[in-house]
Amino acid sequence: MERGLHALSFLSLLLLFSSLVFLANAKTVYHDFVIQETKVTRLCKTENVMTVNGQLPGPTLEVNNGDSLVITVVNRAKENVTIHWHGVRQITTAWADGPEFITQCPIRPGASYTYRFKISGQEGTLWWHAHNSWVRATVYGALVIRPKEGTSYPFAKPKRDSVVILGEWWNANPLAVIREAMRTGGAPNVSDAYTINGQPGDLYNCSTKETVIVPIDSGETNLIRVINAALNQQLFFSIANHKLTVVGADASYVKPFTTNVLMLGPGQTTDVLIKADQPPARYYIAARAYASAQGAPFDNTTTTAILEYKTAPCPAKGSSSKPVMPTLPAFNDTATATAFTSSFRSPNKVLVPTDIDENLFFTAGLGINPCPPNAPSSTCQAPNRTRFTASMNNVSFALPSNFSILQAHHHSVPGVFTTDFPGKPPVAFDYTGNVPRSLWTPIRGTKVYKLKYGSKVQIVLQGTNIQTAENHPIHLHGYDFYILAEGFGNFNPATDTSKFNLVDPPLRNTASLPVKGWTVIRFVADNPGVWIMHCHLDVHIGWGLAMVFIVDNGIGELETLQQPPADLPVC
Repeated sequence: MERGLHALSFLSLLLLFSSLVFLANAKTVYHDFVIQETKVTRLCKTENVMTVNGQLPGPTLEVNNGDSLVITVVNRAKENVTIHWHGVRQITTAWADGPEFITQCPIRPGASYTYRFKISGQEGTLWWHAHNSWVRATVYGALVIRPKEGTSYPFAKPKRDSVVILGEWWNANPLAVIREAMRTGGAPNVSDAYTINGQPGDLYNCSTKETVIVPIDSGETNLIRVINAALNQQLFFSIANHKLTVVGADASYVKPFTTNVLMLGPGQTTDVLIKADQPPARYYIAARAYASAQGAPFDNTTTTAILEYKTAPCPAKGSSSKPVMPTLPAFNDTATATAFTSSFRSPNKVLVPTDIDENLFFTAGLGINPCPPNAPSSTCQAPNRTRFTASMNNVSFALPSNFSILQAHHHSVPGVFTTDFPGKPPVAFDYTGNVPRSLWTPIRGTKVYKLKYGSKVQIVLQGTNIQTAENHPIHLHGYDFYILAEGFGNFNPATDTSKFNLVDPPLRNTASLPVKGWTVIRFVADNPGVWIMHCHLDVHIGWGLAMVFIVDNGIGELETLQQPPADLPVC
C-alpha cells in the first residue's frame, strides 16, 4: 500500500513538474501592426492599397502551442479596420476575435487596439486577416503554430518549413470594387490575378522577375503550409511531378494521405510534406479556380511559384526553358474537389459529441431582392432587374452599426439584435431542386441563436439551388468542429445518418459545403461569447450569408467571458 502511495505521489510530482516546465517554456509574443496605405505594383499597374507594415502579404507570426500573443494594431489608413485571428479558439477572449460589429467596433483612422489572446491546444497553420468590408484582399498573413516547447511533430521533423499563401489581386482598389457592386446590386468584378505570397507569377504580364521561389534540396522532406487567403474563390493547388502528403489542416493534425492536388476554400489551411525525390530542376507550384457556380463569371487565370532544387542547372542565358507545369483539374471538377475533402480523418479515435442537445438545420445560399420602387435600373443589375442577396434559413444577416453584438450582449443593451434566428428553415422545400420563386427573397435581420454553455450541437448545413448553387466554405469563429459527413442532394436523416463518421472525423474551422449538397458538423459549446458563422466568400458575407451564436457563460472563471479591455474601440 505504502509503495503504491509513493508511486502515486511520484507520478503526481512528475505530472506537476512537466506542466510547470511547459508553463515556464510558454512565452508571450509581441507584435506591432501599422495599417497604412502603400503603393503596390502588380501586372504593370500601381494601386494604393491597405497593408500591414507596408508588406503584402503582411508579417508571418511564429509561435508555439501554449504561447500568448499581444498585437497592437495602429490604424494610419483612411479606412476602418479590424483584425481576425482566423481559427484561433479565443477561449473566454471573444473581445480579441476581431469581426467588425460582431465582437468589436472598428478601429477608426488614427486609433489603435491591442489584441491579447492565447494559443491553446492548436498546432499547425492558421492565419490572420482584416474582417471588415474587402480590406482583407490585401491585409492578411500567416500564423504558424509549432509544437509546444519540448515536444515534436507527429512525423519526422521536416528539413525546411515554407508558407505558401494564395491570394487575389485586382487592378483597382478592392474597396472601390465592392462599393460599386453594392451600388449596382450586381456581382462585383472578378479579380485580375491570383497570387502566391503576394506575387502573380510567370504566366501574367510584368510578373516574371518577382515570381516566388520555394527552395528545396535533393533528399529533403519539407513542410509546406498552404493557406487560401483569396477573397472569393476556392482554389486547386498542385506541384509539378511531386506528391503531397497531407498531415494537417486548420491547425489540427490529420491521418496522413497522399494526393497530387489540394482544394482549399477561402479560410482553409492545409499542411503538406513534400519529398525532394525528382531530378534537380525547377518545378511550378500552381493554383487556379475551382468554380462550381454554373454560368457565374470567375477569374480563369493561373498563379505560379517555382519549387527550385539547389542543384538545379541555371537556365542558359537567353534560354526560354520553363519549369515543369503540373496538371491542374478543370475549373468545374467537383469530383476531384469531393475526393479531396472527403479524404480527411483525425489521426486517432476521437470523442465525438453524442446525445445532441441542439439539432440544427441551416440552409445556405443566394437569393434576390426585388428592385425598390422608383429605384433607377442602374441600382438593380442582378438578373431581371433585381439585387443579389444571400441568407441562412431565409434570414439575410444585417450587421449592426452602433454597437457590436458582443458589447450589446455583455452590457444588456436592447435593440441591437434579436434572439429568434430559426433552428430550421421556416419552410421545408426541395433545397437542391427547382426552388419556387416565392422562396428566393429572404428577410433581413440581426438575429442570433442562443446556446447554453456545454450544450452538444449538431448542424446540418444544406446548400440551396436558389439563383445559383455553388460550393460554400462555411467558417465558424471561436470553435473547431468535427465534420461527420458530406454528400449531394437534400440531406435525408433516414438514409444519411448511417454515413456519419463517429470514429475519427476531422477537426476543422472551415467546412466545404458541396455544390447542391450538405455537410454535417458537431461541436460542444464550451467557449462563451458571440461567434459568427459565415460563408468565407466575402461577396456572400456582404450579401448576408451569415448568422451568429451567443454562447452563455458556464460556471467559474475558466468558463466565463473575460471583461472587455479598456482600449476596446468605441463606435
